[in-house]
Amino acid sequence: MKIEVVATTRKAQGTGASRRLRNSGFVPGIVYGGEKMPAAQIEIEHNPLFHAMRKEAFHASILDLKLDGAVQPVLLRDYQMHAFRQQIQHIDFQRVDANKEIHMRVPLHFVNTEISPAFKLSGALISHVMNDLQIACLPKDLPEFIEVDLRELATGHSVHLKEVKLPAGVRAVTHGNDNPVVVNAVVRGVEEEVAPSDAQVAADVPATAQKAPADAAAGKDGKAGAGKAAPAKDAKKK
Repeated sequence: MKIEVVATTRKAQGTGASRRLRNSGFVPGIVYGGEKMPAAQIEIEHNPLFHAMRKEAFHASILDLKLDGAVQPVLLRDYQMHAFRQQIQHIDFQRVDANKEIHMRVPLHFVNTEISPAFKLSGALISHVMNDLQIACLPKDLPEFIEVDLRELATGHSVHLKEVKLPAGVRAVTHGNDNPVVVNAVVRGVEEEVAPSDAQVAADVPATAQKAPADAAAGKDGKAGAGKAAPAKDAKKK
């Protein structure tokens, strides 16, 4: 999918000129690189650029920069956003040579997680250690993303960089192929036994058993019926 960016050469330069440009709805920028081609100061309409940059492919694709009517292939190399506004402050593009290798960071797309043994059978928590990857390739081989298939991921195992299938003509730029890309851990629920409280114990004891100690305490000399009230004596003697 080709993405086109329309730009014009920017003549006015400096901090004040850039501020006026932003206030008028444009973004100042620069395009550089290429043999015997000087860097060019450019300006781009803000809103179309802002919406284009919301697409993932914009950040990892060869773009067609249409500058003053002439199209040249470029890569997005850098951009600055306003501290709190949804506004692009500046943008940098680099020209690419079809015959020269480029270095680019591309996103990783993880698929088939829900059917992997780790997730489906063990309910493991799948963690992505890497979300993108630095690669090197010719411009024609640049992928928009790299797919990582997790259908064979077993419980307690990891996916390392050497196991990720890279597209033809693409190589990873890293210090080691054993770097983990995905790890998983089993989440187990543990039920703890809680000692019953006194109130719970009392609730489980029959009511008659609860009264027995009190009845026994009311007795005298261990005689049966001691807990009964004694008959009242006559107030007057005959």
